[in-house]
Amino acid sequence: MEVLIAQYGYAAIYTLLMLGIVGLPVPDETLLALSGHLVQSGTLRLAPAFASALLGSMTGITVSYLIGRTGGVRLVHKYGARFHLTPERLERAHGFFERAGHWSLVVGYFIPGVRHFVALVAGTSGLEAHVFAVFAYSGAVVWVSTFLSLGYFLSYEWIPVMKRLHEWSGALLLAALLGLLIWFGLRRRNQSR
Repeated sequence: MEVLIAQYGYAAIYTLLMLGIVGLPVPDETLLALSGHLVQSGTLRLAPAFASALLGSMTGITVSYLIGRTGGVRLVHKYGARFHLTPERLERAHGFFERAGHWSLVVGYFIPGVRHFVALVAGTSGLEAHVFAVFAYSGAVVWVSTFLSLGYFLSYEWIPVMKRLHEWSGALLLAALLGLLIWFGLRRRNQSR
């Protein structure tokens, strides 16, 4: 990945993030942290690195949304089993999206394997494009800023930190889901009063 960024620069950051958000196996957070490190070392400049990362993320999530909007359900029925994406899973994701609302587009960036799926669900749910854009693009700004900053401020320490984050991502996901369940439970209890 570092070789691609060294050779193609900001275009590599844009393209790799776009493909990673769409669902190809690109280590997005590692790419962002590496880019932040390269900004700190003077190899890249901050503004173009941030812009290419943000635009790549926004393009990728928009492509996922458009796939869901234009033919997502048909594609899931036809090809979903190859990717372990069954109609039942899509239905559960629709339910989650309805309960969690549009904020799942923001939070979804921070959960590997979820960010492109949430956008697909938003598209198949018929979420209006301008509402999608507000939440998804806001999430992209926060996500890109977070991981570029990690790489920038941690300098050479970003590699062990990213390894720890990946080791703990399952526990963090469980904690986030537990937090959402508690929040929904409290919300329902307050609504029933």
